[in-house]
Amino acid sequence: MIAYLKGIVVEVTESRLVLDVNDVGYQIYISGRDAADMPGRGEEVKIHTYLNVKEDAMQLFGFLSEDDLELYKLLLNVSGIGPKAALGILSVLTAEDLRFAVLSDDAKAIAKAPGVGTKTAQKLILELKDRLSIEDAFEKKLSRSGVAASAQPVEGDAKSEAVQALTALGYASSDALKAVRKAQITEDMDTETVLKLALKQIAFL
Repeated sequence: MIAYLKGIVVEVTESRLVLDVNDVGYQIYISGRDAADMPGRGEEVKIHTYLNVKEDAMQLFGFLSEDDLELYKLLLNVSGIGPKAALGILSVLTAEDLRFAVLSDDAKAIAKAPGVGTKTAQKLILELKDRLSIEDAFEKKLSRSGVAASAQPVEGDAKSEAVQALTALGYASSDALKAVRKAQITEDMDTETVLKLALKQIAFL
């Protein structure tokens, strides 16, 4: 399997990249988001790849982010989601957005992807929810936003910790507070549970 390719950009379209690696041109299918972020023609780039082998063809799918590739592989394990449908989802949602959409049961956000209806989005959430964790999602978001792990709340009640965590992740303080207040929270809930409920509410603010 080809883990990644590093080469010179020859051509980029909305769905395809031609990469020159030591005078060999590789055609790689890419997401619309990566196409927009791709370096210009003649520049060097590293692409994390997935090789899809079919009876009549071999196709390379590539991503600028290793995190996107990780989520892409997870999407392929969902029944009814093929290589191009998975790429379509990651054209609409970042890996980060997809994690939070799954964890907050936001089928509407996932259904915005081309060829993905509400039922498929709900099935995707059902099949991936147990394979993702809220802790991992927040850790990755914090590391990408440059917020130190020590900035995560460590004391106080679950509600205030949830508000602080959402604020640290870039949500407006007012939105974080509204989301926590709207969530149906009981006294015995821990911070993780409160965060999950608050994330569901943020989608409707």
